[in-house]
Order: sequence, then structure tokens, then C-alpha cells
Amino acid sequence: MYKRIVGIDFGMARIGVALSDPSKIIASPFKTIQNQKSLKDTVKLILKELQDQSIEEIVVGMPLRLNGQNSFSSDETGYFIEELKKQSSVTITAWDERLTTVQVERVMKDNKMSRKKRSKVIDAACATLILQSYLDQKDNSLLPIPAING
Repeated sequence: MYKRIVGIDFGMARIGVALSDPSKIIASPFKTIQNQKSLKDTVKLILKELQDQSIEEIVVGMPLRLNGQNSFSSDETGYFIEELKKQSSVTITAWDERLTTVQVERVMKDNKMSRKKRSKVIDAACATLILQSYLDQKDNSLLPIPAING
């Protein structure tokens, strides 16, 4: 049975989730999930949403500063990753997501998408971009995968 890879764009209010196709070539938006009152409950909800998918790995976007240093957001994402590791047995990979939101926003604005519509889809779109960059790098066997230890 083919397994998929999940991409996650963690945010303080919402979490974007993307899924790879079974051959792990193409990333597609899956869902946007609202954060729950506790990180533990948020992770539980995400894993529940993914339970019908056959998952082998979860890639979480790590929002580093432009200079590569951690930020408040990357610290919060690190806590999220730790909770994922506690509740799931699949491999969790932190992936550099610098400027992902900027790229997605620019494409949406260029395509004349309204602010209201953008706010509904941006998290899943960012998760898709994070996952697609990971899949593209993973597919190129000549290059090492520059994952972040998180």
C-alpha cells in the first residue's frame, strides 16, 4: 500500500495541512484546522483528521528568520513538533519555510483573489508549498535534504 507525506503550516490560530499523492510527487491542499485550547488537543484533532490517510511522514514548516535563527514562531512550532512526536509514531521532519507565506500571498494577489478568500485558503496553500518543496528536494537524489533538527 502506498503511503503519503503530510505537510503542515503551523500557526497560532490556524494550521494548514497538505497531502502528497501516493507516489509522493505532487502536494495538494487538504484542510485548514483551527487551533484548540491546548496544543495537546490541537495535535489530537490533526491526527484524527489524518487517520483515514496512510501516512508515513509529517513535514512541518519551521518559520526561521531570514538569517536562519529561531524566532518566537519557530519556538512555538518546536513545541508543536514535540507534541506531534509524543502522539504519533510516524517520522516528523522540520522543514525551512522562510518566505512561504510571502510567496503564496503574492501569487494570490497577482491572481486578484480577494482578501477574504485568501484568508480562507492561505494556510493550506502554505502547507502545500512547504510539502511540495520537500517532495521536490527528496525526489532529487543527488542533493541532500536540508532538514532542520527541531
